[in-house]
Amino acid sequence: MLMRKARLWWLVGVLPMLAACENSAVALSIEGKEHALTLIREQPYFWDDEVRQFVVVARLPHCQKKVRIHPGRAVMQDMAVYEAGYQLWALQQGGRWYLASTEQCLVQDWENPDGAPPGTAVGRFHLKDGVPVFSATARE
Repeated sequence: MLMRKARLWWLVGVLPMLAACENSAVALSIEGKEHALTLIREQPYFWDDEVRQFVVVARLPHCQKKVRIHPGRAVMQDMAVYEAGYQLWALQQGGRWYLASTEQCLVQDWENPDGAPPGTAVGRFHLKDGVPVFSATARE
């Protein structure tokens, strides 16, 4: 009985700390659910300030690849998405740029010397009411 109570108190003490961890995925659907860019964020430990981030490029059945990108902060920083060519997107998170291709099935760092977007804004991954979402840019 004493051991049960000790375990219960341990659980009650640990649960709030586990709630601080993040494990999220949010997708930009390009042409249905088979063609998408997905941002995944993983923070396995509440005491870790860094969040592991991945971008998944998918154009099924030809391409699906998960690529680790630079770590993010505990509070998600917006990631803008721009059209950069045929099945090619430029992703900007703070000062970092990435190119994501569903044609070649790759994600890579991109040195963008002038910092200008390479094409039309598609939208952005961001927090809305504390939850990661993708919001499309309004088209005129």
